[in-house]
Amino acid sequence: MTAKHLAPTGTRERLLELLRTRCFARKKVVLASGRESDFFIDCKQAVLLAEGHVLIGELMLEAALALPTHPVAVAGVELGGCPLASAVALVSFQRDVRTERGVGLDAIYVRKQAKDHGSQRQLEGDVGMQPNDPVVVVEDVVTTGGSTLRAIERLRERGLTVAGVVAIVDRLEGGAENVRAAGVHLTSLFTRHDFIPA
Repeated sequence: MTAKHLAPTGTRERLLELLRTRCFARKKVVLASGRESDFFIDCKQAVLLAEGHVLIGELMLEAALALPTHPVAVAGVELGGCPLASAVALVSFQRDVRTERGVGLDAIYVRKQAKDHGSQRQLEGDVGMQPNDPVVVVEDVVTTGGSTLRAIERLRERGLTVAGVVAIVDRLEGGAENVRAAGVHLTSLFTRHDFIPA
């Protein structure tokens, strides 16, 4: 990875500041996994800022390019992962990241359910992908890893190789272990300890 592919100094600290001030709350909530929690992190409130797009694109791109297998595309899980995939794709093109497919990592959106009309697609943006092309999955928050595992399954059904998963926040509630049990490495930019001291 060349210097132009590294996120600028201070990028991680600035993203964490936005996540802490705009996205984190100590309150009782029921998570997508069905579990109850006494804290909530809604990353979209930072990611959807113009600045958030740039920060997340740079940091997730850096993490994706640090994987043993360099991806040619980045897949975001509907809904939270879609802006992440687009941000990484944009920054990868701006930074002239070269892959087997050309310049930049293309974005793929993974639907939770296939469209009920038209193409009835489960994936969007995968038309030019070839069998065994390596793809990295991006997620906002990982709890048990359920949505991540379903996305991995959809991508594998399409014949793609999942090179790894990059999450913004790992809640440290078993998700990383569940993903690794499926043969995929998960790395996160932050964990619950960045918001709640151990």
